[in-house]
Amino acid sequence: MQVEYAALGTTLGGIGITAGAPLASGILTGKYSNGKVPEGSRLAVASYSRLKAAKLEGEDAWQVDAADALKPVAHIVGCTLPQLAIAWCLKNDSVATVILGATSTTQLEENVGAISYLEKLDPVVMAGINAQSTRGATASSAATRARSRTRGSSS
Repeated sequence: MQVEYAALGTTLGGIGITAGAPLASGILTGKYSNGKVPEGSRLAVASYSRLKAAKLEGEDAWQVDAADALKPVAHIVGCTLPQLAIAWCLKNDSVATVILGATSTTQLEENVGAISYLEKLDPVVMAGINAQSTRGATASSAATRARSRTRGSSS
């Protein structure tokens, strides 16, 4: 979930957020680890070049590092990285619903399997995931603001 929207569920009196991309366009599957783009993946498709640039080189590049950092947490919980991301969404009090996307029955079954790990996401695990996500997003926001100030002063 984008950090900017994280508090909406509590500040709007119980209105929940719909997580429409719980795997961050595939980043939270771990397949783009170290900036590698597997053949046949979404970011390998030419028409997704802008998304690829944002996710691997732009303002969202921190997500790949965050996903890599969450792999040990998924291992400890006993689930896959996608299951951890989806379970986090389901466990998050601000999230009302999660929209899953899958390109195969296997992916859909894996994603739905996230339900099995909800009890393992205790407050300590949730705090660790939140800290990792916030750390990367905060650094990205600061870098984006710095770039904006630099562009604004050069015109």
